[in-house]
Amino acid sequence: MDTKDAHEETGHSRSMQEDWLRIGDVAARTGLTQRTIRYYEEMGLLPPPARTQGEYRLYSPDDVTRLQRVVRLKELCGFSLAEIRDSIEAEGGIEQLKSEYRAAGDTATRAEKLEKAISITEGQLALIERKLGQMREMRGELRSRMDRYKARRAELLQGAGAGVGASEERA
Repeated sequence: MDTKDAHEETGHSRSMQEDWLRIGDVAARTGLTQRTIRYYEEMGLLPPPARTQGEYRLYSPDDVTRLQRVVRLKELCGFSLAEIRDSIEAEGGIEQLKSEYRAAGDTATRAEKLEKAISITEGQLALIERKLGQMREMRGELRSRMDRYKARRAELLQGAGAGVGASEERA
């Protein structure tokens, strides 16, 4: 399969052909290693890529955006891979609901779609709140540790100062 065939097979137009990237280019853009990108595919964080006739992986701009989101969730928010997968699935659910909302003709169906979107978003917010709580707790622990270290340092310096003064008096 050549690049054109890969695009047609995945439902992407020929005009997007120049936007598709091989794994090395995606790795450079996302800061991930090629091995990590393949692992994320195995973990379901990224859909299987299109392939060329030579079996080279081809990634769309959407794939790159998704990987950048994975990196952000992992590094910035400290999400586990399972939490990232849940978050990505939730985003996919939101996109599906948006599509269904637009297609719905009646108010009741639209309201139902909005209720589902609210529920999904509440779940995402709950996860963020839990992570923030864990970070606040860790910050508190580190501040307490820092305070203890500073207090011990002050005690040491005061004790050392008293020892120096006493030895000078004896001399």
